[in-house]
Amino acid sequence: MTFPDISVTAQTPAETTADVLVLAVARVGDQPTLIRPAALDEAAADTLEAMFDGLGFGGKKDEVQRVPGVTGVSASVIALVGLGSGAVTPDVLRYAAGAATRKVRGAGSLAFAFPVASAADVTAVLEGAAMGAYDYLTYRATSLDARPLPAASIQLLLDQASPDASSPDTASVERAVTVARETARAVSLVRDLVNESPLDLYPQSLVERAEAAAEGLPVTLTVWDEQRLAADGFGGILGVGQGSTRPPRLVKVAYEPRGASRHLALVGKGITFDSGGLSLKPPASMIGMKNDMTGSATVLAVVLAAAALELPVRVTAWLCIAENMPSGSAIRPGDVLTMHGGRTVEVLNTDAEGRLVLADGLVAASDEQPDAIIDVATLTGAAVTALGNRYVGTMGDDDLVSLVVDAASSVGETLWPMPLPAELRPLLNSDIADLQNIKPGNTAGGMLIAATFLQEFIGQKADGSGPIAWAHLDIAGAAVNGADGYGYTLKGPTGVTVRTLLEVAERLGHESA
Repeated sequence: MTFPDISVTAQTPAETTADVLVLAVARVGDQPTLIRPAALDEAAADTLEAMFDGLGFGGKKDEVQRVPGVTGVSASVIALVGLGSGAVTPDVLRYAAGAATRKVRGAGSLAFAFPVASAADVTAVLEGAAMGAYDYLTYRATSLDARPLPAASIQLLLDQASPDASSPDTASVERAVTVARETARAVSLVRDLVNESPLDLYPQSLVERAEAAAEGLPVTLTVWDEQRLAADGFGGILGVGQGSTRPPRLVKVAYEPRGASRHLALVGKGITFDSGGLSLKPPASMIGMKNDMTGSATVLAVVLAAAALELPVRVTAWLCIAENMPSGSAIRPGDVLTMHGGRTVEVLNTDAEGRLVLADGLVAASDEQPDAIIDVATLTGAAVTALGNRYVGTMGDDDLVSLVVDAASSVGETLWPMPLPAELRPLLNSDIADLQNIKPGNTAGGMLIAATFLQEFIGQKADGSGPIAWAHLDIAGAAVNGADGYGYTLKGPTGVTVRTLLEVAERLGHESA
């Protein structure tokens, strides 16, 4: 994991020892305007603004321009970062800081003289900068020396905060830095796991990565190998994984702080490689199918970050891990699997395997009767067709969906509520089993049908008043960015929904406090 050291400092632009000083430029009307830090020499600010026309720099969103240092600034290089038009919010600061570290490579240290007036601003700047400074180098050999690396050290010059009552106090700043560090570290963990080659990342090795990541944190890991999966009736995970020479696993990661009265369960799809099984994908569609374990990586990262941040809420992650491969031992279209809890499923397409492993995990999560269950999965191509590559389809109980979508908005992630029409359920009726995993020939509403299938495996509340609150996040489009980077999002794995789920956990914890 390439992860920078992030911190705050009372140094000024004239005092910082960083290689690059990062300054923010907003668009006021149609003109770029430098947001002048209080401690920045006025002559230096005037000199920089005088460069804008000649550089063609407009202060637009995602615009980053390096210029030589000027008198009054100790750094030899200055990076100008556009904020775009409108109010300077934490989202704007996060995005701009990420754009800076994503584009300014080859410098060892960066100092941000950004306008921060609250702890939320501090978190946003450092979080965005740390996420933008990501790189994955594990498999680089001869190409490594020629690759400009992201900054190893990132500082926020805190004397830029407005000296008024709204400025963050020391304790708030310290907590803000911790939140930024652990949140960005969680996103980096997801990116690392998703980037890893499926030759090296398979069910058992993913278990080992989880154990290593959890070391030193107040969490408990429980692992089901293939024998224990069979003994406990996890037919979905076993069925999907039985075509591979590398057997499946189920991992429970539990964070249980003393005094917590609320319990959030997270269930993640963990298909370490998805060939489609006997319903084999075409070759082009198989490229990138190492990403199909992003859901498990996400819920793992969230529970570990919740533990590191000592959130006052119980969080349990269920990692449903298998490799979906074709072989003589693979499940066939027409096979019937008995899921955890006893419900039977006729498998009519072995490439609709994610819902099978999630079904087992949802039943296991329901057995503990948590306050809410949220599952995360790169589940359907239909999600990409419906919502593109940046929005996450969010389905389930109205109240929980509203909470999750609102939490996403507050941290700058884009989730979108989708319906679960009752008329879709009959499409999953089987002639021989309790239900079937697809409706053959149906091309409409694939994302919604998959969620309707999952809904069948949500258990009842402890008081018997109805199903446990549940939300399903289909991250198929947003989990991996296949285009050019933007803001703090690089090309490749995004770590989407990590920050949303941490915000949900924190809100639940505050409800119980």
